[in-house]
Amino acid sequence: MLSITNLNKTYPNGTKALNNVNLEIGTGMFGLLGPNGAGKSSLMRTIATLQQADSGDIEFNDINVFTEPDELRKVLGYLPQDFGVYPKVSAEMMLNHIAKIKGIQSKTDRKAYVADLLNKVNLYKFRKRNLGDYSGGMRQRFGIAQALIGNPKLIIVDEPTAGLDPLERNRFHNLLSELGEDAVVILSTHIVDDVINLCTNMAVFNEGSVVVQGHPLELSNTLNGKVYRKSIAKDETELYQSKYNVLSTYLRSGNLYVNVFAEGVPGEGFEKVANNLEDFYFYSINQPQTV
Repeated sequence: MLSITNLNKTYPNGTKALNNVNLEIGTGMFGLLGPNGAGKSSLMRTIATLQQADSGDIEFNDINVFTEPDELRKVLGYLPQDFGVYPKVSAEMMLNHIAKIKGIQSKTDRKAYVADLLNKVNLYKFRKRNLGDYSGGMRQRFGIAQALIGNPKLIIVDEPTAGLDPLERNRFHNLLSELGEDAVVILSTHIVDDVINLCTNMAVFNEGSVVVQGHPLELSNTLNGKVYRKSIAKDETELYQSKYNVLSTYLRSGNLYVNVFAEGVPGEGFEKVANNLEDFYFYSINQPQTV
């Protein structure tokens, strides 16, 4: 169990990145969903012992993250949103080095372990290639592999599917799902589909705060019967935003549609539509005080 209590962090420039964050996260996949700049990466870095909070506590099982950072690192796997690599070192060599640091001392065991990791992230045939020659998607897959070394019990992945094509994204989803069976896995993302596909628990995070936490389907269902859609002209967007609680605007087959939240039929040609987690997400970040 990961317990986060009254966590606060303000940067020297005055940005309040974390504002009284409280979360309880158990074994399984947990989605942290929020827009870019919401503070998700700040929270991930704090949990991963890369920065101190101004106040509050984080505990993982019996480990106090702030007073026992080295103990937490022994059971932590972390894939940051942005990470560097040694450009003149091969993926196989780098993973072998990390595995040794993580305590896999037998050369034979390390070789088999690294080969299995490389197969899981579909990089085995590129294992001898220097990391500096990897594409963006290949580097992301390498980052996933290094985060899994040592069978960590707490795994943090920050925007992990960025740069992955649909096939690799599905492969990564399957891998994360397996890991979530006996570890706490935190998936920080702004991609709603990743949370829908993977997570049994989630929180919407915005402006440094937890807006709401719960099961994705249960949260989505709170808007049942209250989402309406209409096709509009492109120059009418601002007009509808001024008149209605607009959740989103989107193109479908070249036509522009607007989804709005309303307690009753808003009229003017709107039709009721089945809502989804994306509608709830937009609703919650725009009106956190009413969720």
